[in-house]
Amino acid sequence: MTPTAAYDEIADWYEFEFLPRGSSGDPLGIRSALATLLGPGSGRCLEIGCGTGVHAAQIRDLGWMPLGLDLSAGMLHHARDRLPAALADATRLPVADASVDAVVTVMAHTDMPGYPDVLHEVARVLRPGGRFVHIGVHPCFCGGFADRGDPEAVVIRPGYRDGHWTTASWTDQGVRDKVGASHWSLPALLNAFLAAGLTFEEFTEGGEPTPVMLAVRAHSSTSRNPTPPSAATMSTRRESSKRSWTT
Repeated sequence: MTPTAAYDEIADWYEFEFLPRGSSGDPLGIRSALATLLGPGSGRCLEIGCGTGVHAAQIRDLGWMPLGLDLSAGMLHHARDRLPAALADATRLPVADASVDAVVTVMAHTDMPGYPDVLHEVARVLRPGGRFVHIGVHPCFCGGFADRGDPEAVVIRPGYRDGHWTTASWTDQGVRDKVGASHWSLPALLNAFLAAGLTFEEFTEGGEPTPVMLAVRAHSSTSRNPTPPSAATMSTRRESSKRSWTT
């Protein structure tokens, strides 16, 4: 599937309406997960799918130097005062091999139909032992199959096992009904980490009454033999490795 910048059409709504609605506290546990799984550090931290750059301040406060990449020019327009960022496809990162100390994705993997290829790119650009933090919608409790309209209960309908892209949503106040989302079951998502050669370290969840967010910390490993990607992916990696990060 050819990546498209679906968020260009809703970038202003996302920045001025959607984000302010969730600005009170940490209802999904995203900030807590970043603090726990990324933690204090130094060096360059690349956020893939950085959007408007709302997580850059916390990453910087933890001691890292945030850098961002996103496919949407509209979203990056709002990110320009928050972190150095570039327009790029996450499946072919314009970043040299083993050149960053940490990588994060925050509530972005469902926007990336090629997320397994993105994970291969994460493993490529991380220095040996570098940490990767994935924070995303919980695959078991969020999706077109999950009705969260009742704050006291979540109704899970058939569809969890189906890998699909959908605009189905229980609400018209969110993102999914506007730009759609991809879905992976929990085993499919975690196996994609292993296939990319990433080693799990820690997990956490956030949100009520059942988890809305699943977060994973992993690191790059030189001792693993990751499943070889497709020839097309290898070609894009070779092209990516010729380019170094610029801001």
